[in-house]
Amino acid sequence: MTAWVHGFVQGVGFRWWTRARALELGLVGYAANQRDGRVLVIAEGPRDKLDTLLALLRSGDTPGAVDLVVEQWDPARGGLSGFVER
Repeated sequence: MTAWVHGFVQGVGFRWWTRARALELGLVGYAANQRDGRVLVIAEGPRDKLDTLLALLRSGDTPGAVDLVVEQWDPARGGLSGFVER
């Protein structure tokens, strides 16, 4: 899953929070700040766990303020281990 998270999500611990939730769910991937202020989340794992992460991103319980999450579903790329902040 690729998710573009819009809002006030940089400099507020959002990537760390996303990493913690993803690790709790057993997902692999990363969360990376983008120059335009969004955070890019790439996550791989079982679909139900990815759906849970997506719901958490949209929950309103994140650091900062999420205005919009746009997701895209693609086949797993593989080659990822752990979940990191970039």
